[in-house]
Amino acid sequence: MSGRGRLSTLMGVQVLATGSYIPEAVVRNEDLATLGCDAQWIVQRTGIQERRRAAAHEATSDLAYEAAVRCLDNAGIEAREIDLILVATMTPDMPTPSTACTLQRRLGTVAAAMDINAACSGFIYALITGMQFVKTGCSRRALVVGSDIMSRIINPADKKTFPLFGDGAGAVVVGESRGDQGLLAYSLGSEGDLGELLSMPGGGSREPLTPEGLARGRQYLRMDGRSVFKWAVRMIQDIVGDVMRHAELTMNDLDLVIMHQANQRILDAAADGLGLDRDKVLMNLDRVGNTTAASIPMVLDEAWAAGRLKRGDHVLLTGFGAGLTWGAAVVRY
Repeated sequence: MSGRGRLSTLMGVQVLATGSYIPEAVVRNEDLATLGCDAQWIVQRTGIQERRRAAAHEATSDLAYEAAVRCLDNAGIEAREIDLILVATMTPDMPTPSTACTLQRRLGTVAAAMDINAACSGFIYALITGMQFVKTGCSRRALVVGSDIMSRIINPADKKTFPLFGDGAGAVVVGESRGDQGLLAYSLGSEGDLGELLSMPGGGSREPLTPEGLARGRQYLRMDGRSVFKWAVRMIQDIVGDVMRHAELTMNDLDLVIMHQANQRILDAAADGLGLDRDKVLMNLDRVGNTTAASIPMVLDEAWAAGRLKRGDHVLLTGFGAGLTWGAAVVRY
């Protein structure tokens, strides 16, 4: 038991297939010069060189649908076989119905459907939830999607935050395993007392948007970057150490490490602090930016497509973000 959250094991479940989708429009650092953003500063401080932007007609459910279709195709599974849909997002199409229900309608399947909002930790939360449904027999095939259109909630006038984020979606199908696949260890947690470090204050029941609030930019995401950076590096090292001990593995036993793609400096600092082999730490943020709940499943899909991931591999997944929330899992793939 850790001071940062309960440690558990969940075996007999597995990721059956992956899929992902990124919008066509590429926004390079140089394209942000008109907003007063310095291209070299962005690379030096974040490692990001470009990101994708959703088209004006695209909503979060549209990106989720494209990722889901690719995932189902890769799995060789019909949509009607899905009986649970979980969408991790902090940028839903609308407050209600849920983005998951919109996705369910488009897929044409009868399934339980709900959104999970744990921001950048959202996919880890949704993945573990989906696996628990499968393990308990409440679901046979669970579709877990991380999808966000962050470009709609970032203030273009915020030169330090606006360049960080991109749009995208990633998906997995979870099912029962007859082998030894599953979660060797996992932990979820939150520190709500730090929530103001990364928040979007306007637009909810506490602060409904008004013309005055819109003029003040209360509808946009606000981040204390320096404080979040320090918290994330410390948290990753603590929680990864916890789950690795619970899994009875060493860092050398890991085949791949996929962390939420927030900032290259965060990932590098965490990897060095943990003594991880940099070659095992996968990144795509240089090409797509911080895609929030989509980042982990997108990298997972890229790893599988590139032949970097195979059955039996030990994969470390970890997410961290607004809430403040975190999640980490050691997966035997």
